[in-house]
This record gives sequence, C-alpha cells and structure tokens, in this order.
Amino acid sequence: MDNPDWTLFRSFLSVAETGSLSAAARGLGLSQPTLGRHIAELEAALGVVVFTRAARGLVLTDAGAAMVPAARQMRDAAAALAMLAAGREQSLTGTVRLTASRVVSHYLLPPILAELRQQEPGIDIELVPSDSTENLLFREADIALRMYRPTQLNVVTRHLGDLPTAIYAAKTYLDRCGRPQTVADLMDMDFVGFDRSDLILRLMANLGIERRREDFALRCDDQVVYWALVRAGCGIGATQCPIGDADPTVERTAAFIPLPALPVWLTAPEALRQNPRVRRVMDHLSGAFQRLTI
Repeated sequence: MDNPDWTLFRSFLSVAETGSLSAAARGLGLSQPTLGRHIAELEAALGVVVFTRAARGLVLTDAGAAMVPAARQMRDAAAALAMLAAGREQSLTGTVRLTASRVVSHYLLPPILAELRQQEPGIDIELVPSDSTENLLFREADIALRMYRPTQLNVVTRHLGDLPTAIYAAKTYLDRCGRPQTVADLMDMDFVGFDRSDLILRLMANLGIERRREDFALRCDDQVVYWALVRAGCGIGATQCPIGDADPTVERTAAFIPLPALPVWLTAPEALRQNPRVRRVMDHLSGAFQRLTI
C-alpha cells in the first residue's frame, strides 16, 4: 500500500463531513472533478472503497467510517503545525484573515480597514463576513470580532468595550405614522422583527412587553437586510448606535426604551499573538472600536 499525502485525506474528510462532492469542493475551494480525483487516488492507494453513491450523495463505507477519527487527528495536527509556523513569522507584510458579523463587516469595518490599508500597505486583509463561529485554531480566520465572550481554548481575547444600541425608524415612516411618546404609542406602530431568532421577543419580555412572533408583519434574520427594511420605512427596529447615528435617513426614537449594549471582543489564536502583522491588525482594530464603544 502506498502512503497517500495529507491532501487526499483532507479531501476525504471534507466529503465525509459534508456528504457530497459539491459541498466539500465549495468548502475547500477546489473543483468537483479535482475532489473526485482525490477520492479515487486515495481509494487506489489504500486498496479500499471509502464511499458508495446514494440518492442524496456519498455514504461512507465501513472502511471509510473507521478512517474518519484518524483523519480528524491528522487535520488537527496539520492545523497545529501551520499555526506554530505562522506564529514564528517575523514579517509585517502578508495576509491576515479577519472575520466579523455581516452587519459589522458591512457598516463598521470598511472605513476602519481603509485607514489600516493606508497605514500598512504591505498587509493584505481577507474579510470574512459571517454570523457563524469560525474555528480560529483551524485557520478559518486569524482574528475574529465577536459580540460575545469567546470560550474556545488556546485563544487570546480583548474586551474592546460595549457598542450602544437604540431604536430607530426611517424619517419617512415617523413623518407618516408619528413619533411615539409612550410605550403604548410604540406598540401601536409597525416593527421589523426577526424570523427564527427570538432575540427581539426576549428583549421585549425583559422590558415587560409581551409580543409574539406573529405580531411582526415583516420578519428577517439577516441583520444587513433587517436594517435595510428599517431604512426603507417598513417599521421600527434596533441597531448599533454607530450605524444608526451615521445614517441621515433614520432617527432615534422611543428613547424611553433602554436597550442593552453589545460587548465587542477581539479574538486570535494564542500561537499568533506575536505574529507582527496579526498583532498590528489587532492593535488597529482595538483602537478603532474603542472609539466607537462606551
């Protein structure tokens, strides 16, 4: 039996975890034919069949299923080696991969990153707008901006402060429907709500306001689209004050309803904390967000 290289096992593991060549190819940034060739090469080298085809994709054989735990150990070891090597780099030039929520990436980060690029033209930034939790230890990102305290092991964190939030509405909507003066006034107005998320309902319940999901005639969980709906005059909604206050088409309303601030945490793998360009980007982000937070 030949000894297959890690690339083939990586492709095998991605297909095993996603269940299809197409999904695995998207995740690895490879073409589907390339991934299929990797699986064929692995099977030829090992002398066993690792997948069988089914109506909904590929299914692990018994031999393939037995290989998955060891392949995951290989992935973890490869990630750890890559992290150790990156942590010892001394160059200020190169690429830093940054992830943040979609709304922060869309509204807050562009001017911050534009300033960074002017100051550090040798640092390339890969921005990953995502509301999911990327695994920093697998180098899915080098730095993460998150609105909650990270619990992942072997990472360093900085609490940059808290972003104030408030209720906003389009000026056109308020001109048409009036500006609420009391909680009763506010409850007679339209709200843009979340769809599957119960965050708004829980916040209202904490304020003593009982509402159901069905009370929101317009619902969307994507916060970038949610804010676009508020801006268009579909109803009242909430957002971070640095976003709402910078938008001339909306105004704060219902100041008698206090909303909690959002904590901002900056996170990076412990192994990368001494990497010069990662440290430089973290310091720049820290300064920028500390000016936005309270």
